[in-house]
Amino acid sequence: MPQSPEGRTRQFRLIALTLLALGLAAPTPSFAQAAAQVRAKIVKAGLLIGGGAGSGVLTYRGKTYPFRISGLSFGITVGATVGRFDGWASGIREVGDFAGTYSSVGGGFALVGGVNGVHLRNEKGVTIVLQGPKAGLELAANISQITIALR
Repeated sequence: MPQSPEGRTRQFRLIALTLLALGLAAPTPSFAQAAAQVRAKIVKAGLLIGGGAGSGVLTYRGKTYPFRISGLSFGITVGATVGRFDGWASGIREVGDFAGTYSSVGGGFALVGGVNGVHLRNEKGVTIVLQGPKAGLELAANISQITIALR
């Protein structure tokens, strides 16, 4: 017996809702599940060309690795900020892959306090996603290059 158009529409909606529910129920990566956890403190200042330095700790496969951060930003940069960031790194095959030059394109604004986020990727395919509060005064619309060196 052929199905009516209303019956097919109901069946299609049921299938679509089931697929949507399965997609929403899929686990999303958390800091505990990520390949590596990253914590960093960065001090940044500039007028047109900005500079920054900082340090952090990479936790990878149960071990901690301290690192140094240095970088430059080109574009509109005015002010100075201090940021503390938490996040994760993925794409690490061995701990040495974490060191390297990372690129980021973005912008932001902070006045006394704010929240900042950054998405970085290096030449070895390692991606770092960081977020956290920053304090100070900064207006930025720039291209950044950040170098991370393991200590």
